[in-house]
Amino acid sequence: MKPQALTRLTAQLLACTLLAAGSAGAQPSAAELPVAPVRNVPETFFGTTVNDPYRDFENTRTPAVAAWMKAHSDAAHATLRSISGRDNFRAQLERYDSAAPGRVGSVTRLAGDLYFYEKRGVDDDQFKLYLRRGLQGAEQLLFDPEALRKRTGKPHAINYFTPSPDGRWVALGVSAAGYEDALLRVLDTESGRQVGPELPRVLTGYIGWTPDSRHFFVTRTQPLKRGAPATHKYMRSMVGLMRPGAGEKDIRRILRAGDAGAVVMPATEFPIVQVLPDGRVIARAIDGVSSEFAAWHSTLAALQAGKPAWKPLFTKADGITALALQGDRVYALSFKGASRYQLLAGRLSSFDPATAQVLVPESARVLTDIAAAQDALYLQARDGNVQRLLKLAYADGATPQEVQLPVLGAYGFAGAQPDLPGVLIDLQSWTRERQVYAVAADGSVANTGLQPAGPFDAPADIVATEVMVKSHDGALVPMSIIHKQGTQLDGRNPTLLYGYASYGVTEEPFFSIGRLAWMGAGGVFAVANPRGSSVFGREWHEAGKQATKPNTWRDFIACAEWLIARKWTSPARLGIWGGSAGGILVGRAMTERPDLFAAVVPEVGSLDMVRMETTPNGVPNIPEFGSRKTEAGFRALLAMSTYAHIQDGTAYPAVLLTHGVNDPRVEVWNSTKTAARLKAASTSGKPVLLRLEYDSGHGIGSTKTQVFDERADLFAFLMWQFGVPGYAPKP
Repeated sequence: MKPQALTRLTAQLLACTLLAAGSAGAQPSAAELPVAPVRNVPETFFGTTVNDPYRDFENTRTPAVAAWMKAHSDAAHATLRSISGRDNFRAQLERYDSAAPGRVGSVTRLAGDLYFYEKRGVDDDQFKLYLRRGLQGAEQLLFDPEALRKRTGKPHAINYFTPSPDGRWVALGVSAAGYEDALLRVLDTESGRQVGPELPRVLTGYIGWTPDSRHFFVTRTQPLKRGAPATHKYMRSMVGLMRPGAGEKDIRRILRAGDAGAVVMPATEFPIVQVLPDGRVIARAIDGVSSEFAAWHSTLAALQAGKPAWKPLFTKADGITALALQGDRVYALSFKGASRYQLLAGRLSSFDPATAQVLVPESARVLTDIAAAQDALYLQARDGNVQRLLKLAYADGATPQEVQLPVLGAYGFAGAQPDLPGVLIDLQSWTRERQVYAVAADGSVANTGLQPAGPFDAPADIVATEVMVKSHDGALVPMSIIHKQGTQLDGRNPTLLYGYASYGVTEEPFFSIGRLAWMGAGGVFAVANPRGSSVFGREWHEAGKQATKPNTWRDFIACAEWLIARKWTSPARLGIWGGSAGGILVGRAMTERPDLFAAVVPEVGSLDMVRMETTPNGVPNIPEFGSRKTEAGFRALLAMSTYAHIQDGTAYPAVLLTHGVNDPRVEVWNSTKTAARLKAASTSGKPVLLRLEYDSGHGIGSTKTQVFDERADLFAFLMWQFGVPGYAPKP
């Protein structure tokens, strides 16, 4: 499943990260560490045999496997902590972070000038939920996950929150130690108390409140029966209707994936129900990884009467990725016949994408999102590597007008309601820290002040250089190079190249205090958008998906070669970094061109894609990567599997694999199996470190301590492997 809970604040910290919690005391040398025994399990698919020498590592609870993991993780933590300069990185991260009074995450604006938001203060280790009545009003603390940590000894995090329209209630999901198995709580904002019991299996924030705030729709996964396959975890999810304070027995089922009826969706998809202020109801079916979805409509009165009379709005084949409604008008972004997207419109009762009015046709810009406010429809458009904000009045014949933003960068809609004028956006760039702005109905833009400013928010000596790199087949790949002014192109700069390039996720400009620390030590930071992202629209995504996935890492390799050819760096001082599905990117770049990099960091990486489908989260990922049950799918998965392409007798770069043992999205054995295989195969003599965290998962909800400890370890590891003076491990 695509990481839907990742906020832009998480992105700016690149915080799919893990806690360095190495044990104290003497650590074994590399020669003394346990060697993983080879117990090969070959499988044959369509005439091709795939060897799996460390299949037994998939059972992480067997004593031998658990002991191997713990020994190698403890040794990695000890080695990383011993690197000279590591503590300075850690101190710099604290310095940059604590310079601002706090860091604000997700924000929701409601009628009555109510603002719900997450914030982490200077002395806090985790984000807390607050309510402010008016931008100048006093903060009211609603929920502090640190209280649960004190009680249980495990870190907890708020995964999502959704307040009721009147602000009286807020539904929020809280999970522990990175598991993401969120328990739903409902809080009374007047008393600050929880009402009713906690509800399990509410993993995502798909909460739809009724306009009167008396009930809400909630999406839940099914309870797994004893003996059921783990791959059934995300199948047959359901939507229930409940009131604040209700328990399990009071939930009324509305929709379930895989059921027959007017709303039919595959058992592998997830139903979502949204209620509009006027009582109309929209149901969606998403698969968790694709941007396009199907939708139906009804009314709240019909649902409450037990006669929903769902009517189809559009199907997944219509290529619609964003939907907004105002009055009886439907607005939708579609890539069908328009790779860079077009804006369609029509009446709710008769909407048909094939015959809908094209309000904004496809152009050189990529339309990426829409939001309906009371005064106008707001459109997000990517123009090169800058996002523009367009405003389209609801009047017939209106044309989009650009809203001038104070920063040229990227933003997300932080708060838009069809019954409220204007929108909130969170805006940032490569060189400007994120701030939350209010866009008024008259087009004026003002800083809300919700995100306190700090002295390092706009460093004058940092610049971004945008380039286009010719790839293996002539395609031009965009890359951003963030560096200090006056950086000498002498081939000696410590350089870190980052990428993701799956699910159509595009690396938009973002600010990072971690990047400040890296550049403060003389580093250059580059971000690539290979095929598999959607920087140039749908075709760019499709050109790096399933059978075309090799374009993803070959584009990335071309970017690395460009940096070397232009003397930004050299192979001896170039590292690559990617997390989650970005593990495919960096892992396969490494196995295809081991000579090109000094160090590689797959973070919670998807590294054994042939086995992905056997995991709970593997089935939802089939639309993006393919299924091993078909020959085309198997060959695509084999091509993108790092583990399967590691060759004996090869001089691989230094590798740091980081992973949370509780990861529900990418099983930890992706990293442990790959670490064991690299340790056995590599002849370079360079380290292969496996850094595990036993109180973390995929990085969702990581604490500040976890983020900063991991980041300091990563940067110090890279500098050590680049041979930069002052970064050798202490004896």
